[in-house]
Amino acid sequence: MSASPSSPNPDRRGRVQDKVVLLMGAGSCGPGFGNGRASAITYAREGARAVVCVDIVPAFGEETAAFIRNEGHEAVMMQADVTVNADVQRVVADTIARYGRIDVLHNNVGITAMGGPEEETLESWHHVMDTNVTAHFLAAKHVLPHMVRQGKGAIVNISSLAGLRVTPYPYSSYYASKAAVIHFSTHVAAQYARQGIRSNTICPGLMNTPLIHIQIAGQYPSTQAMIDARNAMSPTGRMGEGWDIAHAAVFLASDEAAFINGVVLPVDGGQHTIAR
Repeated sequence: MSASPSSPNPDRRGRVQDKVVLLMGAGSCGPGFGNGRASAITYAREGARAVVCVDIVPAFGEETAAFIRNEGHEAVMMQADVTVNADVQRVVADTIARYGRIDVLHNNVGITAMGGPEEETLESWHHVMDTNVTAHFLAAKHVLPHMVRQGKGAIVNISSLAGLRVTPYPYSSYYASKAAVIHFSTHVAAQYARQGIRSNTICPGLMNTPLIHIQIAGQYPSTQAMIDARNAMSPTGRMGEGWDIAHAAVFLASDEAAFINGVVLPVDGGQHTIAR
């Protein structure tokens, strides 16, 4: 019996076969595989024509791109500060010049800063908001015209469970910025849906990535205490990994998710279901 037109293609290749992926924040700030690096590698493994690995630190982005190339896939590193309009405009233009299109925009850049309204400085507030929110705006601003021209495109924005609920950590700007990412992403989804463009948001929960060892560890007496406490907070008894975010992102970017738009997807082992 032949497959119906709506059945999964038994000859399916990669989920993002032949797509050009522009990934903002593709490096890793320490040893291992953070959300951005794991996602970049997974896009490549799932058939992407090319993965453009953008990072503010060239060595971080190049390490990810080299990993992808060593597995036989195509990747290039482009350096940019995603809070700077000219940098984002240049990266988008260079990607179009090289590949002619951008099929997937993945916004991964994000930072934390500890402190409530009294403790956090105004400079810190602006830095977090620019990095976590303005960067998404600038990427969309410069990529969307090309996706409109193509008549198709997928945007994957990385927010946080902290954008949906308060966590044990005291970081006002992080809460505000990650909530803003969610609403901005759903706005783009609604505005551009009829032009073939989808915008979805992933909200990671407690993740064991290199970033937490730099930006979260100071809240605990030791690194092991941090790991133990965060594992205990998860319904699964363990934190997630960058690969968990990567697999969700690749699905949302793929044509298998063609009718999924404006979704806010917690990838958190079920933590969002638990009342504090």
